[in-house]
Amino acid sequence: MDIFLGVIVGLIVLMFLVTAHEFGHFLAARRNGVNVVEFGICFPPRALAWIKDPKTGKWRRLPRKEWDKGEVSKVVYSDGEKKTIAEKVDSHDKKLAQKGMVFSLNWLPIGGFCQMDGESDADSRKGTFGAASYWSKTKILFAGVAMNWLVAFIIFTILAWTGMPQFLDGQFTVGADTRVEATPVQITSVAEGSPAERAGLLTDDYIVAVDGNEFSYGSEISDYNSEHAEETVTYTILRNGDCGCEDGAECDCAQEQFDTEVTLNPADSEYLLGVTMASSQALSYSTWSAPIVGAGLTVQLTGETFKGVGILLWDLVSGIGSQFSFDSSVREAGQAAISEAGDSVSGPVGIIGVLFPAFTSAGPSNLAFLAALISVSLACMNVLPIPALDGGRWLLITIYKLRKKKLTKEVEEKIVSR
Repeated sequence: MDIFLGVIVGLIVLMFLVTAHEFGHFLAARRNGVNVVEFGICFPPRALAWIKDPKTGKWRRLPRKEWDKGEVSKVVYSDGEKKTIAEKVDSHDKKLAQKGMVFSLNWLPIGGFCQMDGESDADSRKGTFGAASYWSKTKILFAGVAMNWLVAFIIFTILAWTGMPQFLDGQFTVGADTRVEATPVQITSVAEGSPAERAGLLTDDYIVAVDGNEFSYGSEISDYNSEHAEETVTYTILRNGDCGCEDGAECDCAQEQFDTEVTLNPADSEYLLGVTMASSQALSYSTWSAPIVGAGLTVQLTGETFKGVGILLWDLVSGIGSQFSFDSSVREAGQAAISEAGDSVSGPVGIIGVLFPAFTSAGPSNLAFLAALISVSLACMNVLPIPALDGGRWLLITIYKLRKKKLTKEVEEKIVSR
């Protein structure tokens, strides 16, 4: 059930983020004189549609019978007289024959789209994307990127007020206006015959400190244990009191905090302590600095995203190059780098099927943080010069402008669609 709910939430979040991206294109297109043929939430087939009359500015429901007709009716204004005519059009140009922008709700919950009139750079008709100036095209193409960064900034700002999960080492904060609250690391199971059992540790105990050092993550405690294998360390434990009350009776279940010494196993043992742990959830709170934290964390995660992409590409390129080496150890190391690069990429199935169920069960703050992180990732990926994405289209248009060559529709489609 948790996985099913996580998948549903994941689809909704991704649909919102992609639609926000497309809405950025929509706003920039309208502000720069480019006609928008259709703005859709989700992907076709259509469920509902409305069309806006360019003369009256009013919206009307677009009947289903007008969706797929080869003959499209349109209103023509001539000398103040209004009359309706019909013309035959190909299915490719049906939407362009409609006089007015269409807003649609569609069935496939995997994003959204903004279809502009004349999206080819070669189109010269007034009101088309192709006829817009180079600066207007730049603003339109990168407006979606800006919208994703804006969404991330808004989410992070709200989280800074309500409780920001701490996921990064050195996560951006404003020290003068930051309060951090964290619950201790919880023990979820204790191995039979382990040092933890001999020291009296129990399931659901909380580890407050180890040798006076406070830790927020189970991995940090494991690392500390590794550094002190075979040594005796002092664990400060917080335990919920045994109420011992009858059902329905009011009683005081006070918590007990105490120290206990644990002699850890040798380094080559199956385990050192013998427990599984659930990491604590550290939250930071800000007041006046919340917008600064929102902006700073957006910039920080943008830098980390580009850094990760750079490492990924380097591992991939170096790994492929090493396969031509005569040294078998070099080839094996290269193969490991290629495998690591592949494992680090989470596709739609990994994001929706794994990440969202985990973050959904972890609570709304963690889910909102993940949504903002994906929004930053969408922005960063669309900046990159990948042919099918915004950065790739802009680079192609820029190259042809610098060369003072005409970018034909055929060439653009071949490059962008590959």
